[in-house]
Amino acid sequence: MSLEDKLANEAMDSGLAEALINFRLSVHAWSDAEFGKPRTAAKIVRHGGWRLAAGWALGCVLVAGAAGGGVFEHHHQQEMAKAAAARAVQQQRLAAEQRAREEEDLLAKVDSDVSREVPSAMEPLAQLMAEDDAK
Repeated sequence: MSLEDKLANEAMDSGLAEALINFRLSVHAWSDAEFGKPRTAAKIVRHGGWRLAAGWALGCVLVAGAAGGGVFEHHHQQEMAKAAAARAVQQQRLAAEQRAREEEDLLAKVDSDVSREVPSAMEPLAQLMAEDDAK
């Protein structure tokens, strides 16, 4: 590295150092000015109070919504169980009516079979004998 480069680097370093010192001083001056401004506690409390109240209100709404959803789901399940029980009772009643009709049909068939004088297989023979008696 040549002598001229070293001098140029030192000039740049000293310029950079001076710029950093000026920046530091301006930051400190700004910070002191902001720190020295009067603050009122009412603004801070009022601002934080609204946030706190809004947070609590939102939390209460969420809890109420979750509880309401649970109650609705429980009620819905109870209604579905009642409907299923009613359908089961209806099906049992229809099955009992069907069995009763089948039993009545069977008893009517047995009654008609028993009430004949001659079994149906012997019917042609009975007709021949009835003709012989008529002659």
